[in-house]
Amino acid sequence: MNKQQFWQLIEAARNQASNPNDGEDVTRRATSQLATHPAEEIVAAQQVLWDLMADSYTNPLWAAAYVINSGCSDDGFDYFRGWLIAQGREAFERIVADPDALAELPIVRASAADGLDLECEEALSIVWNAHIVATGKQLPDGACTIRYPELDPTWNFDFDDHSEMTRRLPRLAALYLE
Repeated sequence: MNKQQFWQLIEAARNQASNPNDGEDVTRRATSQLATHPAEEIVAAQQVLWDLMADSYTNPLWAAAYVINSGCSDDGFDYFRGWLIAQGREAFERIVADPDALAELPIVRASAADGLDLECEEALSIVWNAHIVATGKQLPDGACTIRYPELDPTWNFDFDDHSEMTRRLPRLAALYLE
């Protein structure tokens, strides 16, 4: 499975979900669909998933997650990026390129109004769970390698500094910090 096929899987799951903004529902549907693929494709999907996690491992996105979720640990950032993957390719690519564009997503605007966190830990287990359903076995050791990039040192500041966050992420700050 390649990246395009993985995104097609996510999009099909989003189309089937009663609420495509519900990351857990999208994840369950993606897992069920992936489990119908041959085992070698399922294993290959693990590398694709973690490549997307690496692609989204940036300070600006982490800062955006921090603002949205009122704080963001290492694990919380993983779960936020899982949620972002469940939002589909278009949203993922747009937001990774410009994290402040999160403020334009209706689900983000709704979460700001309702005080809801945006995260989906289950998205990180799509492939793991699909492999168990399909084969009855855990993913083989070494199914993927994870190489996170170095974080941008110019974003190494206190994310609780509201004035700096407002300067760097003005649209999100307007939703969450004002």
